[in-house]
Amino acid sequence: MDFEVIVVGGGPVGMMLASELALMKVKVCVLERLKETTPYSRALTLHPRSLEIFDFRGLKAKLMRKGKPIPTGHFAALDTPLDFSVLDSTSNFTLFIPQNETEKVIEEWAKSLGVEIWRGVEVLSVHQYSQGVEITAADLKGEFTLTAAYGIGTDGAGSIVRKQAGIPFVGTSETLTGMLGDVVLPDFSEPNGLSFFSKQGLVMVAPLPNGLHRVVMIDPERMSISKQEPVTLEELRSGMIRILGSDFGITQPYWLSRYGNATRQAERYREGRIFLAGDAAHIHFPAGGQGLNVGLQEVVNLGWKLAAELKGWAPDWLLDSYHAERFPVNTALLRNTEVQTLLMGSDFSPKMIELRSMLSSMLQIPEANYQMAKQISALNVRYEQETKELPHPLNGNRFRDLKLLLADGTVRNAYELFRSGSFILLHLASDDRLHDAVEWCKYKHIRVVLASLANVDSDWEDVHTALIRPDGYIAWAVSRSEPKRIDAVRQGIIHWCGGI
Repeated sequence: MDFEVIVVGGGPVGMMLASELALMKVKVCVLERLKETTPYSRALTLHPRSLEIFDFRGLKAKLMRKGKPIPTGHFAALDTPLDFSVLDSTSNFTLFIPQNETEKVIEEWAKSLGVEIWRGVEVLSVHQYSQGVEITAADLKGEFTLTAAYGIGTDGAGSIVRKQAGIPFVGTSETLTGMLGDVVLPDFSEPNGLSFFSKQGLVMVAPLPNGLHRVVMIDPERMSISKQEPVTLEELRSGMIRILGSDFGITQPYWLSRYGNATRQAERYREGRIFLAGDAAHIHFPAGGQGLNVGLQEVVNLGWKLAAELKGWAPDWLLDSYHAERFPVNTALLRNTEVQTLLMGSDFSPKMIELRSMLSSMLQIPEANYQMAKQISALNVRYEQETKELPHPLNGNRFRDLKLLLADGTVRNAYELFRSGSFILLHLASDDRLHDAVEWCKYKHIRVVLASLANVDSDWEDVHTALIRPDGYIAWAVSRSEPKRIDAVRQGIIHWCGGI
């Protein structure tokens, strides 16, 4: 075969998946229709969980240099912002960063890991057979065929991979559209932007680099226009005057686009040797800046599992757990974006204005704000466990960035241990019997870390040993009170990492 994995679609989600695979020594190729990264940026934010993922791989610092941390987010553009600063994370903020800048950082990483990136390539067909997939594509030189053990579709809402795999894309078509424009607003003086909702419509304005502003609008007089119809500067100008009372001197459109509320999800994320991720697997109204973030998070879930299968140590249930874990998360995402659509664009009557005011007041209650902030930031994601044999409250939860005192006397942030994409077996009990738990020489994909907590942490004080997955979720934890602690560790390793 030409490659172990071929990724169709070289946006940020596809590049992130390819990078994850290459990090784990998988031979991977990305096929991308565009000749270069688009200069336009539909997404502008990275949420806390995505920043934690980048922190695992050592990329967060690069992104921070290109973006601006903001301690808040929003739900349905309500007046009360979501407070991310109270979240229990070392990335308790939104990073305001154009998507094309995020893409550049990921692509640079992919290239450094040896990912083959073929640009200017149009995929024509995708076929699978018992031992692999065959992809026919074309570039300026003509048609060619590539083979791989697996094919991944990260090729957007119109995914040819999904269509050729015969996976239904279930949901609803657009019933309304909004507009966005990256423009110059010489008379706009609000440094933090604005968000305004009235019976005339909704407008949000956010400052961008290079003297531009992003204007996002839902205009009741224009929301029945097809997503395919180009936006004009005059359309934005007239809407701003009607809704805000001013166009702020709008001029020099850099990018204009229309978006809709079509909401669909692939019926399954796996069909044999074909997988889907990102917009190829789900589309929704772009509310709360969640789409890009969810795509990044799900390919970090998929990457290590696919690498495990290719390297020969994956338990037989592991690959199917990608759909089992991510489908419910994304179903919840679609439901929350549908609610936001209802609040942002379905009705501009006095009763909706009052409903929005009531909900905004509710978000001033710290507990309510906290719960919604956890959902939008994806810090609330917890995976149900395949086995109930090692029950512990930490199982399936995201792993927080603990301060660890290592056996050599150094203090490190735990996220620094995830650079290579391996499992982390975190042992906190100084139990010499751990050496005999398994034949460690067979488990090259596990990094054993002997440490103690540098800071008091009530969630971890009873933990003897925990296995942390490469995507930063806790596979299992064993309590110090467990009578057969080493047996439990052994069983947990074999279940997750194979009985090699």
